[in-house]
Amino acid sequence: MKTSHQSGEFKLRWGTAYIKANDSLFRTPLTAYPSKPSKVETSLIPLTFRLHFGDIMSDDYQAPVDISLREVTISAFTDTGQSESLITVPLQRVYTGRKPVISSRLADTPCAAFDVSDLLDILNDKLRTSYSLDTPSLSSLLKDCINKNYNFGMAYGLLRHIWYTNNWSTVQDELHKWEEDDQEINRVVPWWSMGISVSKQDWGNLCQPISHAWMEEKDRVNMWTPINGYDWPVPIPKDANLDLIRIEMLNLGAEYAWLDVLCLRQVHGRGEDLRTEEWKLDVPTIGAVYRCSIPVVCYLSGLGLPLNLKDGDLDSDQCWFRRAWILQEVGRKRVIAGDTPDGPLHEPIDEDGNYETELLTRFHKHLKSMDYIFYGNMFSVLKDMQNRVSTNPVDKVAGLTFSLRSKRISAYDETQSLEEAWTELVNTMDADSRGKLFYQYPEPGNAGAKWRPSWDQVMTQSLLIDKTYSNIKVERNEMDEDWSNTECIETGLVQGLAAVEGNDRHGKLIVKDKDGIELIFNIMAIHKHPIPDDTYTLIYFKSSQHGSMSLLSPVSPLSICCVIGQRLPGKMFEKLSTFRIIEKRSQRNISKLPTEQCQYILV
Repeated sequence: MKTSHQSGEFKLRWGTAYIKANDSLFRTPLTAYPSKPSKVETSLIPLTFRLHFGDIMSDDYQAPVDISLREVTISAFTDTGQSESLITVPLQRVYTGRKPVISSRLADTPCAAFDVSDLLDILNDKLRTSYSLDTPSLSSLLKDCINKNYNFGMAYGLLRHIWYTNNWSTVQDELHKWEEDDQEINRVVPWWSMGISVSKQDWGNLCQPISHAWMEEKDRVNMWTPINGYDWPVPIPKDANLDLIRIEMLNLGAEYAWLDVLCLRQVHGRGEDLRTEEWKLDVPTIGAVYRCSIPVVCYLSGLGLPLNLKDGDLDSDQCWFRRAWILQEVGRKRVIAGDTPDGPLHEPIDEDGNYETELLTRFHKHLKSMDYIFYGNMFSVLKDMQNRVSTNPVDKVAGLTFSLRSKRISAYDETQSLEEAWTELVNTMDADSRGKLFYQYPEPGNAGAKWRPSWDQVMTQSLLIDKTYSNIKVERNEMDEDWSNTECIETGLVQGLAAVEGNDRHGKLIVKDKDGIELIFNIMAIHKHPIPDDTYTLIYFKSSQHGSMSLLSPVSPLSICCVIGQRLPGKMFEKLSTFRIIEKRSQRNISKLPTEQCQYILV
């Protein structure tokens, strides 16, 4: 429970990504308080796992097994005043369970409304303990909550996970240590401080991030709420209610939730001058929240709203399936929230996999396609992004950070040009992913670098979903040069691929073996980029493929891929295109190819 001295906020790091741990559903509905402004010293933030077994929750803080929490019920009526019969979504009507849940009304009550003794009585009652004010450190902690003007929900969230300590005399020192660390790093909370034992249960099963369709401005309302300390107006659909969302999340088994409109400073708040600086870090790290959580809770028709489907929904710019940021929010698994008994999830399907209407069939195909995005091929992901929309054009680039397996995260800058943002993203990708851009994309880049495609190319051209895999890596050195160390054929004559008619074009590769004997190979280009008849340098690699169409299967010919181009002075290589050497008898001749190990700087 590492806390910020100013706001009482504490966060979880996955790499440098974080969960706002005061989003505990047990104490207040999706509570999130703003942090102090982020200080991004560089434009790149390293993404590495830093979870150690030492971060597992200490036994000193775990609840005794003999404590039995009483059954708690919160409902739409008790928390919002609305009759349960009028709530469309069944899971938003009532929650009953033995989690230490408190009502929204109590959560929003200022601690200053109680004296220290009353505050302790309430905590003892909710957490089934019998502490007294003589307990070391406890009285001063409660006074601190009053003096800092916390509401009860904030105090409850901060104290709940130390409440069962076996040694209160050390709690104050431990809190001070966390506070000092937080002031230094301002982003980190130990996993164990939230009651999470990694050996018992995965954090991803405890925290459930919420993904939701954004409504048009005319269908939203900006509400001021104590949930985020009144620091910015929270944009939510006009018919949504955060307390009802909390009830549904509790029914879905969540202990912690992450919701962007509460956890990220929004526009027009009293800290608007801080938002741009905070977003540099906060926005690009969102993907980690969704990536490491199982499941992601999805409101497809708008935050907190019942799931429905009508003509035009799937083609709207507000559609959940079309928004750029959603690409990084799908997660490994999803739960569709806002479900109703008569909703589109419960429509009958025929033997051919079709529904009663084309709209329903399209909806379910979109839903099923989400299963492939998380594990998708790089070019599948890029192709999917082509059809998505965003408020800021650069969001489409930033939204690919986690899908394209970046090692580091570029700071978010909504003023960047698309090519600048794409170049920065490519520079942060791992060497394997950069290698795929090199050997799977069949054309030279048209905006600076030739070895990989430009942003315009990957967003406007038809992308070939090539499942070819090799061990070619494109590294980046300290001088910001892109290079690859691989086998090459210094000189080869390519013929027959200049015309671009047809899908699979066939031609010849003529090389001389180590003894000077001319060898002729059949080659094939599975793209439409012309390769003029000429002599080229070839970067050569054997390929494997994923899926049933593997060219290396027992019934298929051997596949060897080549990136071709021109060797330039200074051990540089300028890419032109790609093709495959493909013929059954070539296997006998491969050993005769005049290959050598080369390290090229790619231009």
